[in-house]
Amino acid sequence: MQKYAFILLNIEKFWNRLCQQNKTGKQNHAFVRRGSVGPKKTEKLFFYVTHPIKQIQGYADFVENITGHSKDLWETFGEESLLKSYDEYNDFLQDRKTSTFIRFTNLQTFPKPVPYKTLLSIIGKQRMPQMGMYIPEIMAQQLLSEGGVTFSPSKNN
Repeated sequence: MQKYAFILLNIEKFWNRLCQQNKTGKQNHAFVRRGSVGPKKTEKLFFYVTHPIKQIQGYADFVENITGHSKDLWETFGEESLLKSYDEYNDFLQDRKTSTFIRFTNLQTFPKPVPYKTLLSIIGKQRMPQMGMYIPEIMAQQLLSEGGVTFSPSKNN
């Protein structure tokens, strides 16, 4: 399957924090994951906000995925994350020594968030995988359209 986009799962608290940072003009963002997980190569990220919202709330342009020693990554990219301090970062990691920073730019919220049932219909699953998932460009186009966004084809077409 073509790996054009990746759907990340996010809890409401962190999604709201990310949106607030974006409103203040922050350009570069990083989504932190425990261990070495997440997309390696993709063009777009979609943000699925979990229970109780259960909607795709926004999207962004993927920059890179960096996995490494958690302290080193915090020192280099911590200011891009939505975590407020090194202590909060450590609490989030639950004593893991490795973390992943999924870096992205151009965060956008959908004019009309995409409901869970519509998401499942588009991805052809009965439930959203807990670790997220890759989707091809045609599914990304459908999500953007359902969210009220005009789709721009990738540079590779």
